[in-house]
Amino acid sequence: MIKIGDNLSLAVDSIRAHKLRAALTVLGLTMGVATLILVMTLVQGANLYVEQKIANLGTNVFRIARLPFAVTDFTLLTRAQRNKFLYPDDMDAVSEGCAHCQLVGATLNTSVTLRYENLQLEDATMWGHTPTMVTIDTRTVELGRYFTDVEDRHATSVCLVGDRVVQEFFQGVDPIGRVIRAGPDEFTVIGTFEKIGSVLGQDQDNFIVVPLRTYLKLKGQRNSLMMSVKAEDTGPVFQLAQDDARRVLRARRHVGPGSDDDFFIGTAESYISLWQSISSAFFAVFVMVSSISAVVGGIVIMNVMLVSVTERTKEIGVRRAVGATQSDVLRQFLMESVLQCVLGGAIGVGAGFACALALRELTSFPAAVQAWVATLGVVLSSVIGLFFGIYPAVKASKLDPVVALRAD
Repeated sequence: MIKIGDNLSLAVDSIRAHKLRAALTVLGLTMGVATLILVMTLVQGANLYVEQKIANLGTNVFRIARLPFAVTDFTLLTRAQRNKFLYPDDMDAVSEGCAHCQLVGATLNTSVTLRYENLQLEDATMWGHTPTMVTIDTRTVELGRYFTDVEDRHATSVCLVGDRVVQEFFQGVDPIGRVIRAGPDEFTVIGTFEKIGSVLGQDQDNFIVVPLRTYLKLKGQRNSLMMSVKAEDTGPVFQLAQDDARRVLRARRHVGPGSDDDFFIGTAESYISLWQSISSAFFAVFVMVSSISAVVGGIVIMNVMLVSVTERTKEIGVRRAVGATQSDVLRQFLMESVLQCVLGGAIGVGAGFACALALRELTSFPAAVQAWVATLGVVLSSVIGLFFGIYPAVKASKLDPVVALRAD
């Protein structure tokens, strides 16, 4: 019985003797594995991106809104348009009636143009926040302070600004105490937020935050409030807090027993679950397409191995004549097939990761490079090599030595 090391050496020698054929053989498999790795890396990155950026509410925070947070059923969205607005009184009622809620806040927003001296920033977002949002919101105050309950009650013209506003208006200047204009209104800057970055190419730092009552005084309530509620704890308490808030709002809005809520509750888990249900469908399609490429590469390898068996008939006969068994010949050709597939798989893994990283660096699309994805690519290519190499190897091992020695 020939040792595995000897079979490996023979396989390497055979590949070296036909470099161009070997390169063309592994090309199809390389493309299939690279596509698979690229798709899996981007999907994993998108899942992580949703968790960190879009669904970053905290484990004990949920939101309440008039309209659904993510739309998959446009009939539901059409019906939701008839729902009543959420008002500050609703927020106060939830705050008083929710036994398991620690904090209740609310927000409104609109687009404005910001100005400071002779500088101007278009398409900024003005947020109206309750003071409680300093604890509920995931944004962190970097410089200065948040506004107080007193400033909110008196509708004071103060604001906090995002990093984009700081970079555009206050390069090298302390922004605290400066006065900026949002449309026709003036606000004194009392704080700045840490940089957030972009979400799917959309700048998240081009905004100002003002007290909610200031916002209502200047802009009125043209839209429904979005309420943010921080529960006292996670797990069962978190669910109880949602039940409390739902009970309070259903009673205030006169929603009868058996009727659907006329508002929507969103949690980080609901965002992630929705995204995963959407992404899994795309993932399945992309994996099927890339798997077809990998299978085509395996078929090419099988065809090339069959040609190789025909070309090397005399070599097989000589090996059998000097004592090689059918198992030895079988393992030799299987080793060649698997080696080419592993080589193609390794190159495909590297190419897939390289493309994913290039997309991450050059665009706003996320990518997450994980070791198990690389391992899967190599294992898949090995399995393909083993599967599609069996028939040529069996055919080579069953050649009659006498007939093989007579071959030209």
